[in-house]
Amino acid sequence: MRRLDRRGAICFIDAQAARDEACPVDRAELLARFHASEDGRLLSGAAAFAAMWRAIPLLRPLGLAARSPLILSILERGYRRFLRARPKLQRLFREKRPTA
Repeated sequence: MRRLDRRGAICFIDAQAARDEACPVDRAELLARFHASEDGRLLSGAAAFAAMWRAIPLLRPLGLAARSPLILSILERGYRRFLRARPKLQRLFREKRPTA
Protein backbone atom coordinates (compact mmCIF):
# COMPACT_ATOMS: atom_id res chain seq x y z
CA MET A 1 0.00 0.00 0.00
CA ARG A 2 2.87 2.37 0.73
CA ARG A 3 4.08 2.01 -2.87
CA LEU A 4 0.61 2.77 -4.21
CA ASP A 5 0.31 5.89 -2.02
CA ARG A 6 2.46 8.06 -4.30
CA ARG A 7 0.83 11.28 -3.06
CA GLY A 8 1.69 10.50 0.57
CA ALA A 9 -1.95 10.79 1.59
CA ILE A 10 -1.66 8.03 4.20
CA CYS A 11 0.30 8.26 7.44
CA PHE A 12 1.27 4.72 8.43
CA ILE A 13 1.93 4.09 12.12
CA ASP A 14 3.43 0.87 13.44
CA ALA A 15 1.10 -0.19 16.27
CA GLN A 16 3.84 -2.46 17.66
CA ALA A 17 6.14 0.52 18.16
CA ALA A 18 3.55 3.22 18.91
CA ARG A 19 3.13 4.10 22.57
CA ASP A 20 0.72 7.02 22.37
CA GLU A 21 -1.28 7.45 25.57
CA ALA A 22 -3.68 9.75 23.68
CA CYS A 23 -4.82 6.89 21.44
CA PRO A 24 -8.44 5.96 22.26
CA VAL A 25 -7.97 2.30 21.29
CA ASP A 26 -6.49 -0.39 23.51
CA ARG A 27 -3.10 -1.57 22.21
CA ALA A 28 -4.24 -5.21 22.03
CA GLU A 29 -7.19 -4.17 19.88
CA LEU A 30 -4.88 -2.09 17.68
CA LEU A 31 -2.77 -5.16 17.04
CA ALA A 32 -5.78 -7.42 16.46
CA ARG A 33 -7.50 -5.39 13.72
CA PHE A 34 -6.53 -2.81 11.12
CA HIS A 35 -7.45 0.77 12.10
CA ALA A 36 -7.58 4.05 10.19
CA SER A 37 -8.79 7.56 10.75
CA GLU A 38 -10.79 9.36 8.08
CA ASP A 39 -12.39 12.78 8.49
CA GLY A 40 -11.88 12.62 12.25
CA ARG A 41 -13.58 9.21 12.59
CA LEU A 42 -11.72 6.13 13.80
CA LEU A 43 -12.50 3.10 11.65
CA SER A 44 -11.50 -0.54 11.98
CA GLY A 45 -11.58 -3.68 9.88
CA ALA A 46 -12.98 -3.48 6.37
CA ALA A 47 -14.12 0.12 6.90
CA ALA A 48 -10.52 1.11 7.68
CA PHE A 49 -9.25 -0.64 4.55
CA ALA A 50 -11.95 1.10 2.50
CA ALA A 51 -10.83 4.48 3.87
CA MET A 52 -7.25 3.68 2.90
CA TRP A 53 -8.36 2.60 -0.58
CA ARG A 54 -10.23 5.90 -1.02
CA ALA A 55 -6.93 7.76 -0.45
CA ILE A 56 -5.16 5.83 -3.24
CA PRO A 57 -6.31 6.83 -6.74
CA LEU A 58 -5.89 3.32 -8.19
CA LEU A 59 -8.04 1.76 -5.43
CA ARG A 60 -10.46 4.65 -4.95
CA PRO A 61 -13.34 3.00 -6.89
CA LEU A 62 -13.20 -0.01 -4.54
CA GLY A 63 -13.15 2.30 -1.51
CA LEU A 64 -16.12 4.26 -2.84
CA ALA A 65 -18.04 1.03 -3.51
CA ALA A 66 -17.42 0.07 0.13
CA ARG A 67 -19.54 3.04 1.23
CA SER A 68 -22.50 0.84 0.38
CA PRO A 69 -23.59 -0.97 3.57
CA LEU A 70 -24.04 -4.21 1.61
CA ILE A 71 -20.55 -4.11 0.07
CA LEU A 72 -18.99 -3.11 3.39
CA SER A 73 -20.70 -5.99 5.22
CA ILE A 74 -19.41 -8.46 2.61
CA LEU A 75 -15.88 -7.05 2.95
CA GLU A 76 -16.12 -7.17 6.77
CA ARG A 77 -17.14 -10.86 6.67
CA GLY A 78 -14.16 -11.57 4.41
CA TYR A 79 -11.86 -9.61 6.72
CA ARG A 80 -13.05 -11.59 9.75
CA ARG A 81 -12.38 -14.85 7.91
CA PHE A 82 -8.91 -13.59 7.05
CA LEU A 83 -8.28 -12.75 10.73
CA ARG A 84 -9.12 -16.33 11.71
CA ALA A 85 -6.74 -17.68 9.03
CA ARG A 86 -3.98 -15.12 9.69
CA PRO A 87 -2.08 -17.10 12.37
CA LYS A 88 -1.84 -20.12 10.06
CA LEU A 89 -0.73 -17.94 7.15
CA GLN A 90 1.92 -16.28 9.31
CA ARG A 91 3.28 -19.67 10.38
CA LEU A 92 3.26 -20.90 6.80
CA PHE A 93 5.22 -17.90 5.54
CA ARG A 94 7.64 -18.04 8.47
CA GLU A 95 8.40 -21.67 7.66
CA LYS A 96 9.01 -20.92 3.97
CA ARG A 97 11.56 -18.17 4.62
CA PRO A 98 15.07 -19.22 3.65
CA THR A 99 17.44 -19.47 6.58
CA ALA A 100 20.92 -17.98 6.41
